[in-house]
Amino acid sequence: MQSQATYDYGVVRKFAVMTVVWGIVGMLVGVIVAAQLIWPELNLLEFLGYGRLRPLHTNAVIFAFGGCALFATSFYSVQRTCHTRLFAPGLANFVFWGWQLIILCAAVTLPLGLTTGKEYAELEWWIDILIAVVWVAYAIVFFGTIVIRKVPHIYVANWFFGAFIIAVAILHIVNSAEVPVSFFKSYSAYAGVQDAMVQWWYGHNAVGFFLTAGFLGIMYYFVPKQADRPIFSYRLSVVHFWALIFTYMWAGPHHLHYTALPDWAQSLGMLFSLILLAPSWGGMINGIMTLSGAWHKLRTDPILKFLVTSLSFYGMSTFEGPMMSIKSVNSLSHYTEWTVGHVHSGALGWVAMISIGAVYFMLPRLYGKKEMYSTKLINTHFWVATVGIVLYIASMWIAGVMQGLMERAINPDGTLTYAAYIDIVVAKVPYLYVRLLGGALFLVGMLIMFYNMVKTISGAKAYDAPVVAPAPAHA
Repeated sequence: MQSQATYDYGVVRKFAVMTVVWGIVGMLVGVIVAAQLIWPELNLLEFLGYGRLRPLHTNAVIFAFGGCALFATSFYSVQRTCHTRLFAPGLANFVFWGWQLIILCAAVTLPLGLTTGKEYAELEWWIDILIAVVWVAYAIVFFGTIVIRKVPHIYVANWFFGAFIIAVAILHIVNSAEVPVSFFKSYSAYAGVQDAMVQWWYGHNAVGFFLTAGFLGIMYYFVPKQADRPIFSYRLSVVHFWALIFTYMWAGPHHLHYTALPDWAQSLGMLFSLILLAPSWGGMINGIMTLSGAWHKLRTDPILKFLVTSLSFYGMSTFEGPMMSIKSVNSLSHYTEWTVGHVHSGALGWVAMISIGAVYFMLPRLYGKKEMYSTKLINTHFWVATVGIVLYIASMWIAGVMQGLMERAINPDGTLTYAAYIDIVVAKVPYLYVRLLGGALFLVGMLIMFYNMVKTISGAKAYDAPVVAPAPAHA
């Protein structure tokens, strides 16, 4: 008698655990660099100074923590929605180990100062090649699973995951075109303003596809599952998908206002950024309205609190982004702490919160348990993290607006009121303390999650759920 087929949870378990581990590492480095901005004497060694650790922090949080969350959730949900095991499980394991190797290479090279100097694309040429190889393997596994699906339709979460995989591959390969001069050094294939345009086409779409489309795939699967309600509007989800995917690609130039980029290109980026508000809020509304008839669950379900709160931050940051792309607003906000606050309202409030909620959802199911070790600890984690985010972004908003106003303040005779820039730096210090406290609280929340995870999986056996036969199609 043939045993019943099971889902392939092995690679999902590994990615889920490493999501928490890399989350702690990335946020610990973030707390360290936040402290270095207050106490410069903490820049003890060249390779542990702010300039070396800051790109390590961004890469660790985005690609190590966020990347592992995306791999785990996409490999989990694509099996469940397609009613089949992963295609090429050996290749899926290659994706896991290859991605961990990439993260370790980044952790070594960035503190050593081996960098291309391109935001979110700092890694050198040979690591870029490794990323491309692992990403192609990821695409083969994901799309191969969709090809062998046992149901005719493709659930909307997989549309978002699929778009994220394809777009990131194109963005990475085009932006990482470079000329190696040694094993440790390469130069961009582009120069001057063309290099800047390609970089921010990549940079903003790393936000648009890696940090938005991919995590919307998480939202469309895990919010309905945890709420035990169907998605509010499947039709809206399809409109949301196509509007978001088309519009996001053209918003990158808003990072280059008041630069050598042609003015028409800056204005076009601003226009598409403003249009982007509509599909972004369409997705946010679709997620939150899924709780219609189930709002009472928020009182007792801290996992749902993480998921729904993340959508609130998504709505807030996708309103703030288009507003900051308006040239007159950007002239105040750009190069200030306001931008840092905006980035972290998205990175912590949206990306981290929905990742945490999804991992809390998956962990017990990956180990054959009904729930996490402690629901109270999840609730504690939620409040510690939420307070941390609010302290962080509020302090950066205030500091950023103050900084922008001080930088443009002039005396009656037309001279700068704060000609000594150190005056602006000193004025920001109290807010840097609050930012440090907010970041430290978020890190404490991740440590609580790690403890809860260890207690949940300690002594538990790996569990692969049986493949669910698809429901018969309606006549």
